[in-house]
Amino acid sequence: MDPEAAKPDGDGDPVGRVLGTSDATPLQFWVAVAPGAYLQLDDVVVTHRELPDGSTVNIAGVVTAVRARHEGAAFDSDVFAIADGTLPAQIQEAAEITTTRVTPEVYVPPRPGAVVHRARDKARAQALYFDRMDRQVPIGFGRDGEPLFLNADFIDGQRGAHVSISGISGVATKTSFATFLMYSMLRSGVLGGAGESANTKALIFNVKGEDLLFLDHPNAKLDDATRASYARLGLPAGPFPDVRVYAPPRAGANDATPDVSSRLAGVDPFYWTLAEFCDKGLLPYVFADADDERQQYTMVVHSVTAHLKKVAAPAEGAITLEGVRIASYEHLVDHLVEQLGDESTRFAWTGTAVGLGTVNAFARRLINSKRDLSRLIRGDLAQRRPHSINTAESAQLTVVDLHNLPDRAQRFVVGVTLKTEFENKEKSGTAKPLLFVVLDELNKYAPREGASPIKDVLLDIAERGRSLGVVLIGCQQTASEVERRIVTNAAIKVVGRLDPSEASRTEYGFLPPAQRQRALIAKPGTMFLSQPDIPVPLCIEFPFPGWATRPGEAGEPPVSALRSIVQAKDPFAVVGAAVGGLSDDDIPF
Repeated sequence: MDPEAAKPDGDGDPVGRVLGTSDATPLQFWVAVAPGAYLQLDDVVVTHRELPDGSTVNIAGVVTAVRARHEGAAFDSDVFAIADGTLPAQIQEAAEITTTRVTPEVYVPPRPGAVVHRARDKARAQALYFDRMDRQVPIGFGRDGEPLFLNADFIDGQRGAHVSISGISGVATKTSFATFLMYSMLRSGVLGGAGESANTKALIFNVKGEDLLFLDHPNAKLDDATRASYARLGLPAGPFPDVRVYAPPRAGANDATPDVSSRLAGVDPFYWTLAEFCDKGLLPYVFADADDERQQYTMVVHSVTAHLKKVAAPAEGAITLEGVRIASYEHLVDHLVEQLGDESTRFAWTGTAVGLGTVNAFARRLINSKRDLSRLIRGDLAQRRPHSINTAESAQLTVVDLHNLPDRAQRFVVGVTLKTEFENKEKSGTAKPLLFVVLDELNKYAPREGASPIKDVLLDIAERGRSLGVVLIGCQQTASEVERRIVTNAAIKVVGRLDPSEASRTEYGFLPPAQRQRALIAKPGTMFLSQPDIPVPLCIEFPFPGWATRPGEAGEPPVSALRSIVQAKDPFAVVGAAVGGLSDDDIPF
């Protein structure tokens, strides 16, 4: 290769020439790598072709395969003779290039022998369409160590919305990447002015341990190298500045003490009163398994829900049903079972003639819910402080802890919370401010088969959320088991480490064959991200979190964060406030 080959402005060093022994097409071609140079997967390159009219076409692409072979060898055993020096041969490397951008859009193939350059700076930005992204969201670094970006238009609803993140549990770092993406969206300034960014809300459901309860604490393991990485991405290295944590009351407790063990300050309990349960029609979310909607007893569910809304009357935290005072969820269940078991009252509750077997099926499932939901649906707690999850009146980032709840209770909380938030956005009639919802284990809440109230809400968010400013960031082990309409409505698709059988499914058709194979061995922190702007998914590595991801990493929270807690005049949250450096003078009550 001619070392003096012309290098147009913006191009990096020459790395090879377009191969002449393999077909070159406008969308794919091979490059013979020059001696002393190399190309690795995901490198960005650019070459040029001059047309008869004197104009130049720039053809940029990404390396999607690399090979090396002996030229001059005829048999497999020749490798030994070549190594011994008794058979002349030459090692030649070649790289497959998948075209990402052609400017101007004249789709001609590059000529064999054309010089290929490693794309740098302006040429790299053009090859990956970064120059056309008015609002760039930093998402990590490429294999070349340079920053990569996501077009915010495809996540906040302007041109698309929703994110689907797939990968093996515990290895693919799905939740870690979703949290980093949320941090980047909120802290990069792409959402507009300071007011708009501050008004944007995020809702995260914590389902694994207490790892997400310390997002407002700096990571004690943060080092200078990581801080420098964040600086290169244009982000501050630190915790989320405005976080509110909710947790369910402890099981069997007569008060609303949050059921958490590692975080002592700044945790609010959440629950629903019996009056809210009846008035808001929450009974269907007690039966939130995807298979339940296919059963006949769901007719009874909807009839009982309507009748409860009609006859239940609030009574100092409890309710009265036709003169009977109900003060607990267990009592409510027993009363409903009694009413449905009595022939004289059954019709009033069901609204139609229903077989005893159907009623019994409903009653059995309702009775089984007492153990799981009794601490969440209360009639015995005086409402001395807010107990509802409402992101509009909460911090910028709201974390709802579910990890201590059984499966039925988790489904109830997720379903009711999403229903309430979506209805609030519908009532507001505007897409601003945005609400981001991060939900793990999406395949559990919106499986491909069956129907449930939660699945209906998630489908509504996937199909109409963009226009209402509700953005779903869904994480799942297997995208093939998630409702197809939810996955296909996600403008951004992200994949971490995949199981071999899962990687072969059609849901990952956006990955080139080489990236599908790489996804089988991807290390934690490596993700493949597909966005509409770029025809080839990007391999990214995102930096170590600046916030604590587990109790052992939690440094002291900022004094300003703790001061916001005490200003809310919440005596339960003040416990442990001195850890953040607050004095008695800072506590106004």
